[in-house]
Amino acid sequence: MALQSAIINVMEKAVKKAAIKLARDFGEVEHLQVSRKGPADFVSRADIRAEKTIVEELREARPNFGFILEEGKDIPPKDGNNSVWIIDPLDGTTNFLHSIPHFAISVALEQGGEITAAVIYNPITDEFFWAEKGRGAFLQNRRLTVSSRKGLNDCVLATGIPFLGKPNLHSFPSQLDTIMPQVAGIRRFGSAALDLAFVAAGRYDGFWEEDLKPWDIAAGILIVREARGMVSEFDGRAKMMQTGQILATNASIHGSVTRLLSEARKKHKSKQQ
Repeated sequence: MALQSAIINVMEKAVKKAAIKLARDFGEVEHLQVSRKGPADFVSRADIRAEKTIVEELREARPNFGFILEEGKDIPPKDGNNSVWIIDPLDGTTNFLHSIPHFAISVALEQGGEITAAVIYNPITDEFFWAEKGRGAFLQNRRLTVSSRKGLNDCVLATGIPFLGKPNLHSFPSQLDTIMPQVAGIRRFGSAALDLAFVAAGRYDGFWEEDLKPWDIAAGILIVREARGMVSEFDGRAKMMQTGQILATNASIHGSVTRLLSEARKKHKSKQQ
């Protein structure tokens, strides 16, 4: 049985308090006031309320820590502190607004430029994924390990399909055409945070997506790595938080998927010429 540290306990308390209101709003989704944030990208009062609750709880517990927020303005750390919370109060907003029970709250702690603690919580299924650097990854109190499948033909991968307004809208079909014939299946569930948590849990063998934000992937990066998975950009570099491009897999297939994504990039370029 995994013993949670004080910092994970603080994070769990914050996300579960916010989750109570999210779950309530989810049951009355048709009554929410919704405004457009961009093409096919929505933000609701539920996001903002959840973020406010999380910030209040974390600030009370760790008053000197800073914040990187999806909905609100970033808050720098105080008194020379180098610790920053990275928060996505509702990853999978479109699912939420369409009454699809697949969304999550994601919180990561970055200290000195390194992610040291992470939680991802689905309020509907009550699945609480968490990890600390060097201590492993867990679902509730059960240790997680990525899948052990080695052949791509046995693997199920997840991805995020770009939609209206996304810059990679035209390059994605080449990725799908290249990877789809090589694997047992591809899934698109609409929450990058949960996709990464599912890779850590061995439910997916891999996940790839681009044009993501730091709050979409910060927690998931640590959880996958602590579950003995591999995380990089499509070309193997490791600036996912800066580029928004991510490939997370078990160690056995990482190189194969990297090569397929490289092949897909070449196919797309040749079509443009």
